[in-house]
Amino acid sequence: MPNKAMQANLMMLLAASIWGFAFVAQRVGMETMGPHWFNSLRFFIGVVALTPVVIWMDRVQAKSATESPKSSVKTLLMGGAVAGFLLFIGATFQQVGLQYTTAGKAGFITGMYIFFVPLIGLFFRMKTGLGTWLGALIALWGLYLLSINEDFTLSKGDTLQLICAVAFAGHVLMIGYLASRMDTVKLSLVQFFVAGLLAMILALYSEQLTWGMVTSTAVPLLFAGVMSTGIAYTLQTIAQQHAHPSHAAIILSSEGVFAVIGGFLLLNEVLPVQGLLGCGLILAGMLMSQLMPRLSWPRRVKVV
Repeated sequence: MPNKAMQANLMMLLAASIWGFAFVAQRVGMETMGPHWFNSLRFFIGVVALTPVVIWMDRVQAKSATESPKSSVKTLLMGGAVAGFLLFIGATFQQVGLQYTTAGKAGFITGMYIFFVPLIGLFFRMKTGLGTWLGALIALWGLYLLSINEDFTLSKGDTLQLICAVAFAGHVLMIGYLASRMDTVKLSLVQFFVAGLLAMILALYSEQLTWGMVTSTAVPLLFAGVMSTGIAYTLQTIAQQHAHPSHAAIILSSEGVFAVIGGFLLLNEVLPVQGLLGCGLILAGMLMSQLMPRLSWPRRVKVV
């Protein structure tokens, strides 16, 4: 189990790094395409990228006479639909909110799902140790230092990002529940299709799409579709079979660090000392969550 947990942590860290660099792709893609068409096409690209993997895995399982895990087609479709809906909500509010707020505020507020995951988990009687709460708060402080460069006010864009954070927290919790109960790759395929279809419905009513937009946005779309959607979300789904949702949220929130690295490498953005401190605090929060997850709350001493 420790080896599986370590593998899961590394997979989630890889997913976070891809998402961080995808933030650059999302910003660039918004220059030539509306947010709903961008999301729809990226999710459908993820479906196309993942379908051959599903077919190949089914053939391997058939030849080796192994059973595909654990659920009926109906259960898979229902679970994938719920996960896809939450993914659609989070991605939509994130992408639309980027039009009305700064990148710094968006990165911080979106990263607040590291706090919402254990908070929402309380309503489902999910036990979360003191170490995880302390790690989440330290990482949240790090995200603040990393992302906020001006006075914090809750604008329209900030509110949209806050809704995005709640939706992504729900998505992390849902994936944590479903991942151990069904084929994770097929679950990813279903959730991508549902999220892409819902985004397309919005796009048809609110945005225009031309072939010129697609060709102009091809590189950001391919990165967001193949890497961020097809690979990173699938890594998250597989890894969460062996990870507590609150721990997963803290590791996945390190996408903010990788977004800064991507901005430095690709957009010539310079990270100030405050941002470096924020990166260090995020790393400290991740380590606390992983090394002291069962740190318990102090017990009350009864006085006789």
